[in-house]
Amino acid sequence: MRELEGLIGLVLAAVLVAAAARRVGAPYPVFLALGGALLAFLPGAPTLIVPPELALAIFIAPVLLDAAYDASPRDLRDNWAPVLSLVVFAVGLTTIAVAVVVRALIPAMSWAPAIALGAIVAPPDAAAATAVLRGLRPPQRLLTILEGESLLNDASALLIYRLAVGAVAVNGFSIMAVAPTFLFAVAGSVVAGPALGWLFLRLIDRVQHVPTAIILQFATTIGVWIFADRIGLSAVLTMVCYAVTVARSAPERTPARIRIPSYAVWESAVFLLNILAFIFIGLQIRPIIDRIEPGLRGRYFFVAGAVLVTVIVVRFVWHMSFNAVVRWRDRRHGFNPPRPMLRPTVGSGLVISWAGMRGIVSLAAALALPGAFPFRDLIVLTAFSVVVGTLVIQGLTLKALLRALNLQDDDPVRRELASARARALSAGLASFERDRSPVADAVREEFTAHLAPSDANRDGDGRHAAHNDIHRGALQAARQAVIDMRTNDEIGDDAFHQMEEELDWLEMAGGGTEEPEAD
Repeated sequence: MRELEGLIGLVLAAVLVAAAARRVGAPYPVFLALGGALLAFLPGAPTLIVPPELALAIFIAPVLLDAAYDASPRDLRDNWAPVLSLVVFAVGLTTIAVAVVVRALIPAMSWAPAIALGAIVAPPDAAAATAVLRGLRPPQRLLTILEGESLLNDASALLIYRLAVGAVAVNGFSIMAVAPTFLFAVAGSVVAGPALGWLFLRLIDRVQHVPTAIILQFATTIGVWIFADRIGLSAVLTMVCYAVTVARSAPERTPARIRIPSYAVWESAVFLLNILAFIFIGLQIRPIIDRIEPGLRGRYFFVAGAVLVTVIVVRFVWHMSFNAVVRWRDRRHGFNPPRPMLRPTVGSGLVISWAGMRGIVSLAAALALPGAFPFRDLIVLTAFSVVVGTLVIQGLTLKALLRALNLQDDDPVRRELASARARALSAGLASFERDRSPVADAVREEFTAHLAPSDANRDGDGRHAAHNDIHRGALQAARQAVIDMRTNDEIGDDAFHQMEEELDWLEMAGGGTEEPEAD
């Protein structure tokens, strides 16, 4: 019971810390990282341990599915070159550079655990970067590249990680020995992911009960990861292919009554997983430091600092070199993207180079190392130091960098949204254009109010704003009337909650209320 009380207290404290981060405009992972570092040294801090074999499945699988669900294959194809550069070459170079640095500082460490450490700290997590950038409305191309990198670099880094951990288990590392395993893992994952996604969609089509549907979503997500790992595939790559398959087909098959609560639950779950990852690894730092001989502590912290500098420098040097080559190519052959987007500039290269904060993937991979893994304490300490260091150094300065560079585009998402609204309005009205009944007129007016082009809604008498004001006022009056009826015992809670649900759907149909202030 004490462990449960301690865990609940830690989660509540982390939620307050995240709220404080949003208040000051900082990405909440920065404050969670600092809180996790301090947490280990509080007197009486609870001992919470995640079984290593479950760490990746619990912390990474849901986060990956959530990220893959939001990814746009079209935009990733349009930006394949910078994404591929970061996913393959930046991850590979970072892994090698970290392994070389650690081997130079700790000669007793063999190549396999050194490469495992490199793979753990190689993949950046775009959650912190996009949390900073979205509030400043940066060019969409930057967000696409960072989110695509965050989704796919986990697959490349964790595949290297898995091979390195396996090499430690067999006490050797040979390219010829691991090549068949590597090829099987990649090819099998590309086939298994979409197949499992198709099976899941067939299963979920028959489920109409909202809680059951949400539970199945989480259960199948963890199940896909475990299944892929059990048969020797890349769990990360399988999960990405599975999620993209589901994301492309689910919108036309999932009713809104399931989709709306599902999105809310998934957003909360991913937030909770980020909190727990920092808490769990933070609680391990003090025991790790206590186990390290006093004479070695300074050396281990020096190694952690050297790795932190290495991951920042390697990413900066690689991407700015790539950016220079791309700009030279564009000057020579012209910039001809398939659709309007920000032209690569020195400024865009600087933002992407500096948005290399590490996060939950690095933490979970470190937690997943077996207890007897060589130099595990050093690897976990270094991984946590790199996460904290990159979040603090880069996370707290990225906003200032973007403001100083003042990068702008023509807001392609807004343009496409206007086009989609116009097409949806036209199709919706055309479906009953010959119906002139009062009911059809009411539906016609409602569709026009919500889907008419935003510029048109701002013209004349401000019809769109007036509609929202009237709709909001009417909803507030209706809610208060129902609340008063319950207060006066005119209706019971059963009737009240059914009316509350109907008014909630009416609120959503009207576009919701005004956005609340960040807490």
